[in-house]
Amino acid sequence: MSAIRVRGLVKTYGAVDAVRGIDLTIEPGEVFALLGPNGAGKTTTVEILEGHRQRNAGEVEVLGVDPATAGRGFRERIGIVLQTSGIDRELTVRESLLLYGALYPRRRPIDEVIEITGLSEKAEARIKTLSGGQRRRVDLALGIVGDPDLIFLDEPTTGFDPSARRKSWELISNLRSLGKTILLTTHYMDEAQHLADRVAVIAGGVIVAEGTPDTLGGRRDGGATVAFRLPAAGRPPAPFDVPAGADGFVRVEVKDLAATLHGLTEWALREKAALDGLTVTRPSLEDVYLQLTREAEGD
Repeated sequence: MSAIRVRGLVKTYGAVDAVRGIDLTIEPGEVFALLGPNGAGKTTTVEILEGHRQRNAGEVEVLGVDPATAGRGFRERIGIVLQTSGIDRELTVRESLLLYGALYPRRRPIDEVIEITGLSEKAEARIKTLSGGQRRRVDLALGIVGDPDLIFLDEPTTGFDPSARRKSWELISNLRSLGKTILLTTHYMDEAQHLADRVAVIAGGVIVAEGTPDTLGGRRDGGATVAFRLPAAGRPPAPFDVPAGADGFVRVEVKDLAATLHGLTEWALREKAALDGLTVTRPSLEDVYLQLTREAEGD
């Protein structure tokens, strides 16, 4: 059974179609990233999956039940980590976890949660004394103290410096190792690339692309840019027989990368030409994301 199964999801606000027929499947133990610009329908979709917002049409099944009608048993099996939490700043980290953990029938051991989230040195510190990154770790700890099967992470590293972001990635990877299913929303493409098994891009209320970070939008099978310093010997074969740039480099976008490189290297060996600075680059996940969202906005 899939952890999340969505078919034909629709949500409207008056005359505005926020979500327009989304289909989505997330398997148990998977880290799935939902990407999209503000106003694309991400938040609405996630709130429907959490059971916090009603849909207008479509089928939604989360952990085997419809979140729109599910009761307490469903809520005890999910963990939600929002961008901000209303935790009492006067409590210590341990007190906060004890308080939240008391709400769940199968609470994880508090010391284990503290260790998993890297808060061992701050366990007795009051929330108000923690840094932003440490408070975010507390948010994550509160999200897993009830030992949920499914965790919703909303922009988990917004506002973090690079070091804090990397540490949070390690934490999320720890959650993966526990066998948890994670639905992640993020604006950071490198975060999705690093953490997610699969990603979906939502724009204009529809999913415009879905796949692994390496294959989304045809990244693996699509074109690439080949660049090298134009050698003095001879003239390169097509499609590289073009003028070099001001820096002396030839740059050409190619579709059939293997065959094109084979032709280029054969020529270089035959002519004894050096291909100095030879590089092959594919579009980054961010490049693909921006292209997909621009195309969707153009529609």
